[in-house]
This record gives sequence, structure tokens and C-alpha cells, in this order.
Amino acid sequence: MRIIRHAALFLALASPCGLAFAQTDSFTVTAEVIKACNLTANDLDFGNYNPLSGSDLDGTSTIDVTCTNGTSYAVELTAGTTAGGTLATRLMTDTTNTLQYNLYTSAARTTVWGDGTGASATVSGTGSGTLQTLDLYGRIPALQNIPVGTYTDSVTAEVTF
Repeated sequence: MRIIRHAALFLALASPCGLAFAQTDSFTVTAEVIKACNLTANDLDFGNYNPLSGSDLDGTSTIDVTCTNGTSYAVELTAGTTAGGTLATRLMTDTTNTLQYNLYTSAARTTVWGDGTGASATVSGTGSGTLQTLDLYGRIPALQNIPVGTYTDSVTAEVTF
């Protein structure tokens, strides 16, 4: 009995906290970063159109895209909601009459921004994880014989990735 007491006393004195035991293990931490994009299309207001001026009316706007770093994307535009409008000739309406216009990928206004069909193109890029601003160029052709009024259309922008 005395030997057991001495052994217990020795162990208690050898460890300042008494007897301590430990076991370790490790675990894995994972996450998958997914492809994602956000899109904001800003309104295009051409202002006042004078059909007698003989000059086209140009306007600009922007489409804001934020995609996950390294994610390839393409932005396409519809023909708009006005009946009879196409990617080749978009139309605004005052509910009775129509006003022709179109949207382009550059300031030269030579390539129609659409869905990639026909002569239209989409605008592509690679996400950086931060906001990227895409310039949108519009034009109303000169000398359209239309009545006075407020003309509108609604175009949908879509980002695919």
C-alpha cells in the first residue's frame, strides 16, 4: 500500500496539473467557389429627336457586369418589346407610331449588339471579381417622318457564363 501511495505522490508531483492526457486529430476544410455573375443595365435616354435636322441622334449608356474572377461571360441584348422590332431594326413606340433605332457594341456604330444571330454580336469578357462597365452605343437614324410624342421600348440584357 505504501508503494502505491509513493507512486501516486510521485506522479502528482511530476505534473503540475496532475495527470493529463491528450489525443490529436486533424480535419479537412473545403469550399467550392462557383461561377457567378451580376448584371445591371442602365437606361438609355436619347433626349430630343428632331426628325427635320438631317442628322442621326446618338446616345450612350452602360451595362455593369460583375463576375467571379476568371469566369468567361457574354452579354446579349434582345430586339426589344415593340411589335415589329428586330435586331436589325429596333423600334420604339408611342403606342400608335414607331421610331427606328439600334444599339451597337462600339462608338463606330457598325456592329449591332444583339444575341449573336444574324449580323449581331454579343459582348464578351472575363470576370475579375470586380465591377466591369460595358459601353453601349445607340443611334436613331435621321429623317424619320413621325409624329410628335414620347417613344419608348424595353430591351432585356442577359449575361451567360
